[in-house]
Amino acid sequence: MAAECQRVDRSSHSMDKSITLPADEIFRNLENAKRFAIDIGGSLTKLAYYSTVQHKVAKVRSFDHTAKTEGEPLYEISMQEEVTARLHFIKFENAYIETCLDFIKDHLVNTETKVIKATGGGAHKFKDLIEKKLKLRVDKEDEMTCLIKGCNFVLRNIPHEAFVYVKHADSEFRFQNTHPDIFPYLLINIGSGVSIVKVESEDKFERVGGSSIGGGTFWGLGALLTKTKRFDELLQLASKGQHTSVDMLVKDIYGGSYGSLGLTGDLIASSFGKSATADNEFSKEDMAKSLLHMISNDIGQLACLYARLHNLTRVYFGGFFIRGHPVRPTHPGEVQALFLRHEGYLGTIGAFLKGAEEDNPNQYSWGENYAGSSGLMSVSPDLNPMQRTRSGTFDMLEMDRLERQLVNLPLLQDPSSYIPDTVDLSEDALAREYWLYCFEEALDGVVKRAVASQPDLPEAAERAEKFRHKYRHKLQTLRQQPFAYGSLTVRSLLDTREHCLNEFNFPDPYSKIKQRENDIALKYFQKAIKSLEELSWEQRQFALVRGLLAGNVFDWGAKAVSDVLESDPEFGFEQAKRQLEDNSGIDIILGVFPFIRELLCRGTEVVLASNSSPALNDVTNSELQILTQRIAAMDLVIQSAVKEDRLTLVQSGSSSPCLDLSRLDKELAGVVRERHTDLVVIEGMGRAIHTNYYAMLSCESLKMAVIKNSWLADRLGGKLFSVVFKYEVPPKQKDVSGKCALFAD
Repeated sequence: MAAECQRVDRSSHSMDKSITLPADEIFRNLENAKRFAIDIGGSLTKLAYYSTVQHKVAKVRSFDHTAKTEGEPLYEISMQEEVTARLHFIKFENAYIETCLDFIKDHLVNTETKVIKATGGGAHKFKDLIEKKLKLRVDKEDEMTCLIKGCNFVLRNIPHEAFVYVKHADSEFRFQNTHPDIFPYLLINIGSGVSIVKVESEDKFERVGGSSIGGGTFWGLGALLTKTKRFDELLQLASKGQHTSVDMLVKDIYGGSYGSLGLTGDLIASSFGKSATADNEFSKEDMAKSLLHMISNDIGQLACLYARLHNLTRVYFGGFFIRGHPVRPTHPGEVQALFLRHEGYLGTIGAFLKGAEEDNPNQYSWGENYAGSSGLMSVSPDLNPMQRTRSGTFDMLEMDRLERQLVNLPLLQDPSSYIPDTVDLSEDALAREYWLYCFEEALDGVVKRAVASQPDLPEAAERAEKFRHKYRHKLQTLRQQPFAYGSLTVRSLLDTREHCLNEFNFPDPYSKIKQRENDIALKYFQKAIKSLEELSWEQRQFALVRGLLAGNVFDWGAKAVSDVLESDPEFGFEQAKRQLEDNSGIDIILGVFPFIRELLCRGTEVVLASNSSPALNDVTNSELQILTQRIAAMDLVIQSAVKEDRLTLVQSGSSSPCLDLSRLDKELAGVVRERHTDLVVIEGMGRAIHTNYYAMLSCESLKMAVIKNSWLADRLGGKLFSVVFKYEVPPKQKDVSGKCALFAD
């Protein structure tokens, strides 16, 4: 039976049996934990630990082509064990701390560390308990230093970390792009009091101001006014209250707005102003709401003044007071109040980074693992009452270390305004409902494909069912909380599915399909090239583009296509061309390579970028290396281009069917910069339509795809299998030098 985390009332040493959670689902991979950090506040504990995770990866290995017999596959696929690094962050009430420490002690097996880094006001209070339970020495770190380090880390590594809060909007959270240069910024940390910190670089920051009126003030005055002692219960009261019953508004004084001063009628003129003249009793809820507004407005006013004083426009709010209530600045036009999805973890992330400095964790890029992370909860109690209850809940964040450092594509016209995704589903209710339904409908097919990819493993079916359960649960969460993992997009839904598949050791469910398609397509490559060479120049250009788009039809991630391929295994390249409106194997070999070959023949250097890791039936860099060798053996143009370094294969750093041009492999960015690339070709529905449709580049670009989804085709005003062929030239285009970067499926 799985162990459970139970809430301990330390004053009476009693257990509240009604609140239980399976601890092994919370403290995941604890047996491989290597390093710990802890941040203990007045009511919450945040624990961090670094662990290694063993999981399966699909590896391809080329056969000796000289000895290849008829029917033998081009390469072999093997499942191998790989160990990767993961950061775990867990947040829970201090009432759980003793039980949680007991569980950690019982399951801690391989740790080599003798120290646990600690920060926060409660670090001293619980020092003896931690050292006694875990037999680790507590090493206390400066709270503000940890906070800043943690803030820098999440801004660098988690896209859509920052958001603005829009009251009464359909989507209450509006996520923002993080500027490539995150400095300088102002951090308003609201704990018991308020600290205002100007951050200029990774290690340069100073406290420029503060206030004694903060979260502790709300808690203390709230307790006196309502007799409610728990902070979260005060927030719950406030969420149900009407501050206008207690506060005096501008319209209460002037009968409406005060136009000459720019004051609207519903602006608070005096907090608690009505309580001095009214004889009636005020409810606890109304008083809590008024108090919350009073303190929030005071902090917002301070934030605006300090931002103006230091000429800063980026202002982030953090600290335990933010839980459940975003602060709104008094002058929203001048200062944008930005909040962080993971603000509760900043201190413990910073403490962990301090303890891990010898490993230099900042030299890597990190990515949020959606399969193991809880996601952001709504501040509105009406949206999801079950998830809104914070007492007795655990919150988790997991981040995986990426083997490649990720950076911006140097050719983005304005990296600070680049938005990868074409549609934000959290703001488009109709599109959101359709795509959530679409992904849930596709689950049976994904499960079937996952099991079929591992025929020799009898437990594959059981793991596939666990995947189904977890991913369906994620989809249900996103129906209620569309903002749980940042902006909800088709890309994030695909990425979440990939994370869940990897969680249950299905690293490449489409590997055998790709292998079969590649083998078939190679047999037709030379015939396809011969046919193209017989055409006139103009006819050949049209044929190349039609071939590239026809290859793009073979997408097992699109339901309309997978239905055809499942029902008609003989569906081929010529049929695909006939499907195109205008009257990975087939895609890459019969579509992309003839196109590349034409570019090479006219003297263009080509950089071919493909996924670093599997996603649907998209080709990976390791597969592409083998395919290129094989094609080079039968085609002198490709062969000489490879030898002369005019055709370069580089991994993109992506493991998604979509493409985020702000998170690309650093090596790819270097090649693009060194080669002075002047044409970028982005091919495929995920890369060119779901993402990057509106991307503005500083060079010429060509975005092409086939619409393989009937709903999307209808919304764009076309038909199923219609074509998008979008050629763009930036303003003031310089002379081109004939260097092309191609992002292919």
